Amino acid sequence: MKKTDKDFPLIQDIRLLGRILGDVIREQEGVAAFELVEQVRKLSVAFRRDADQAADQALKTLLKSLTGDQTVSVIRAFTYFSHLANLAEDRHHIRRRAVHERAGETQEGSIDVALARLRWAGIAPQTIAETLAHSYVSPVLTAHPTEVQRKSILDAERSIAQLLNQRDDILARAQLYHSAKDALTPRELAANEAQLRARVVQLWQTRLLRFSHLTVADEIENALSYYESTFLREIPKIYAMLEGALGELPVHSFLRMGQWIGGDRDGNPNVNADTLQHALRRQADMALRHYLREVHFLGAELSMSARLVRTTPEMAALAARSPDTSEHRQDEPYRRALTGIYARLAATLKELTGGEAARHAVAPQNPYASAEELLADLRVMEASLRAHHGADLARERLHPLMRAVQVFGFHLATVDLRQSSDQHEAVVAELLAVARLEPAYAALAEDAKCTLLMRLLNDARPLRVLDAAYSATTRSELAIFETARQLRARHGPEAIRHYIISHTESVSDLLEVLLLEKEVGLLHGTLDDAARSELIVVPLFETIADLRNAAPIMRDFYALPGIAAMVQRSGSGAQGEHGEQDIMLGYSDSNKDGGIFTSNWELYRAETALVELFDQLAQSYRIRLRMFHGRGGTVGRGGGPSYEAILAQPPGTVRGQLRLTEQGEVIASKYSNPEIGRRNLETLVAATLEATLLQPTKPATPAFHAAAEQLSAASFAAYRALVYETPGFAEYFFHATPIREIAELNIGSRPASRKPSQRIEDLRAIPWTFSWGQCRITLPGWYGFGSGVQAFIEQADKDPKTQLALLRKMVRHWPFFRTLLSNMDMVLAKSDLALGALYSELVADPALRARVFSAIEAEWQRTTDALYRITGDRQRLAHNSALARSIRYRFPYIDPLNHLQAELLRRWRAEPGDERVHTGIHLSINGIAAGLRNTG
Repeated sequence: MKKTDKDFPLIQDIRLLGRILGDVIREQEGVAAFELVEQVRKLSVAFRRDADQAADQALKTLLKSLTGDQTVSVIRAFTYFSHLANLAEDRHHIRRRAVHERAGETQEGSIDVALARLRWAGIAPQTIAETLAHSYVSPVLTAHPTEVQRKSILDAERSIAQLLNQRDDILARAQLYHSAKDALTPRELAANEAQLRARVVQLWQTRLLRFSHLTVADEIENALSYYESTFLREIPKIYAMLEGALGELPVHSFLRMGQWIGGDRDGNPNVNADTLQHALRRQADMALRHYLREVHFLGAELSMSARLVRTTPEMAALAARSPDTSEHRQDEPYRRALTGIYARLAATLKELTGGEAARHAVAPQNPYASAEELLADLRVMEASLRAHHGADLARERLHPLMRAVQVFGFHLATVDLRQSSDQHEAVVAELLAVARLEPAYAALAEDAKCTLLMRLLNDARPLRVLDAAYSATTRSELAIFETARQLRARHGPEAIRHYIISHTESVSDLLEVLLLEKEVGLLHGTLDDAARSELIVVPLFETIADLRNAAPIMRDFYALPGIAAMVQRSGSGAQGEHGEQDIMLGYSDSNKDGGIFTSNWELYRAETALVELFDQLAQSYRIRLRMFHGRGGTVGRGGGPSYEAILAQPPGTVRGQLRLTEQGEVIASKYSNPEIGRRNLETLVAATLEATLLQPTKPATPAFHAAAEQLSAASFAAYRALVYETPGFAEYFFHATPIREIAELNIGSRPASRKPSQRIEDLRAIPWTFSWGQCRITLPGWYGFGSGVQAFIEQADKDPKTQLALLRKMVRHWPFFRTLLSNMDMVLAKSDLALGALYSELVADPALRARVFSAIEAEWQRTTDALYRITGDRQRLAHNSALARSIRYRFPYIDPLNHLQAELLRRWRAEPGDERVHTGIHLSINGIAAGLRNTG
């Protein structure tokens, strides 16, 4: 490869990190271990890149012959190489982005491109600012059990990423000196390499696996690390960028973070009122300590003397109120004011978290009652600086601090509450039975339930009976509601805003939550008398049937007397000017239920129907609809590029409103690196602006809709025939994937299954998808589409050429269809049926093995053929050179992990007990997940 090749720096980084890793293995494990790893590497590269069949056979023979200790050593080596290759790729992504920006080439998905398109469309900066004033964009971090990396590993990798960045800086400076006499650069590079080596040694000597199960508290700490590294500093930069591009027009704080960790009880018995309190306490601690640090640094920077520069009267009063009486600062009003602010923040920290500030010029005192009080003090300082030639001093640190306070408040991120609808029903049933109002609520028909619930929502009296002995479940559930009310009062109303109802299947599911809110004082008044809810009640529609019922359920809900008025009255704007209705759509369960195409098509239809419903409601009520997308890391769970996904949404579904989950290992890949984190956040903002103001997605034609409906019906039938109607399929799945071993990994606080069974219906969608990714079949991301296309083209009464022409027209003119096919293309590029066949050998029944795997193989071929016929692309990833490059360099290092995992699964299941084999399996799961970069 030539030095002028754009990928040359990436190859150099990969080789450097690979060489360092090899040196560490040789030193730590011995020459024999190093040579074994090298032999495996060379054979795998020869087969993957040169299609050398002899190398493939030699590799398989070698790997099967390894002892337990050798296997663990090889797995560790290739796992760490995957981790290091990820870091090199991230660095190269940033490097290439900088090259484009220096050349004046703006990148798709950036705020610059979005604003340029808005300018070309004649949309004025004032219009953009007004749109953002009514917008709400929120990535929501969740703790689903697909994040396989320990925090210790992530921290070491952040250090390596920083060292790679420094290395680029050294090389860039060296370009300024073309003389052979540059003696400094070699010393700097050597020192940098020594530091890299130290961090690789740290990685090698740090265990990859957790010995104990993750607790909810552990998950909270893991999530907080991304705020420290990325969100607290990068989000204010995005606002500064927007305000600069809009001519310094003020931009509303529309981009905010959300969090499920600590409040998501669905299927997780470890989440309760205590974990909710702990989550907000730790989040407040993170936010307040950030403010304290920034205020301390501001004290060093704002050293202006009143003898040299004037202040506003408000600033003078703020300084005068400070308890700082040091004679050394009597003429330094800003420093005195900051000392007072620091003391108040320290007192706030103590009150909200019990923690102590790092330093005290004066004793903590007079805590802030709200983040707005703190912001008011900072605004006084900013106004005084601006009025007296100090605007430049405010821009560097004070403005980002002010924006952080606006966005993160005293709560850091909005914590969502979530529980399954059947749990709410059980609590309501017990409350009604103990109160002798209804002995068998759960047995009532839906109409009777709604009638009773509406009557109770119009009754000002509570349901609970004093001194009654309620069950532990009821006490625990009510405690969550009560704790939420208390925490909103302590940390501000943004601390908890949303209550998500999993498995929403009826109107009564929504009314039950309103009734439980009323029971603890989160719902004020009665439906027939100015009711106002503090929480947004959010239905989650998950299965195919649920998605089809979404609009009818919401229509019936809003038809009930008082509901629409209550939602409008409960809005978070001034005087509740607009009500807010979030509706969450589940990508994971709908995919597991009906396959990739049907899932996406029913999501599309549900969104379209909901927009139509709320457009009708808007004629009488001011209620803003916000879609909440429950997307995962893999395409099978709604993953894929966020920018394209947002722009492919049905017309009218964005309108400045967007929430989406960021789950598992996707959080690390998107947000571990601050610069990549900012780019990913930019993408959400850019796509929201374009989708809202440019409305690039036009309504699809009736012919497109009809075709999608037919494709969906045939795809659904093919998927269900395999997964739910093939005898023995569950047995095949539990043997031909590492699902049982994944369930043993300590990678989440939530169980892998809802019930202790081996029914596919009871398995959570996340480990389902994770398992198919591990064995490289990636079935949830493509299965059924090939059959759907074949049935559509070969309809008896249709001309095949005309049918195919329609599909080609759809991919050119319909973003929904084009994005879905692009995502399937990506999934198929990461699949490998030859490796999948290795795992199928783990199924003891040869007839079952042949029946299921042959069906998978045939559908894979139909789907790849369908993509080629529709798009014309013979090669996978023809339009995604970056991912194609990544796969080309990466797969030779993942393949041995799959070979070894399949072999170790065979050994362990035949003769369990060898702990080295067990460890090897779990290490391989980690390595394959890191290598593929999206697991669940």
